[in-house]
Amino acid sequence: MGIDVNFNNITYAVVDLNSNLVSMSVVPFRGLSRVLHLKKLAEKLQRKYPKSWRFLKWVRRVRARWLRRARNILTDSSHYVAKKVVKVAEEYNAVVALEDLEKVKNKKNNSRFSWELQLWCYRRVQSYVEYKVLVEGIKVVYVDPRGTSKESPNGKPIVFINYRFVKLGETITTRDVVASWNLALRGLKQMRGSRVKWSPDSLRDEAMKPRAKRGNPEVFTSIYN
Repeated sequence: MGIDVNFNNITYAVVDLNSNLVSMSVVPFRGLSRVLHLKKLAEKLQRKYPKSWRFLKWVRRVRARWLRRARNILTDSSHYVAKKVVKVAEEYNAVVALEDLEKVKNKKNNSRFSWELQLWCYRRVQSYVEYKVLVEGIKVVYVDPRGTSKESPNGKPIVFINYRFVKLGETITTRDVVASWNLALRGLKQMRGSRVKWSPDSLRDEAMKPRAKRGNPEVFTSIYN
């Protein structure tokens, strides 16, 4: 089960032991974008009073209120997403494949928000997902996320429409779907190899037998046709 963490959703894809797509879907949430907005407000207020903000009671109170709200939103959103992931992983008895962001933690980005701030949010969400699935006895494996949104997961030609949508064969879908699909395939590939980066306290057991799920796994992708 590949998990692609984004600002406003988490996209997951489930594949069987034969690399066939079983299911995919999106878990929406607004936690990360709201947290980043509150963090930006706190930093902006702090820059407005760079030398005196620590001594102004009202500034400290407003700043603390924003950061407290951001922390609570992030915690609630992470728990919400983690519960959804656990429910799906339990249904398919699937190993969860998360993005290994260790090698890119120092990468710079000139986007609206700094890469360090984005990475902190991503890692927080991942930590909650890992905690929830480990409590339920579900294993977690980390895979290299580079190029997962650019590679074709099923061998069909992939054409990029814009920054979000791609055409995979005859189907129009999102890059998040492609990324989660490739993450699941890479996790499965690691399981078959000799070097597997499992999460702490996770025993290696390759007896994963996904169950068939009701419904069509291509329902999500076909809505964009």
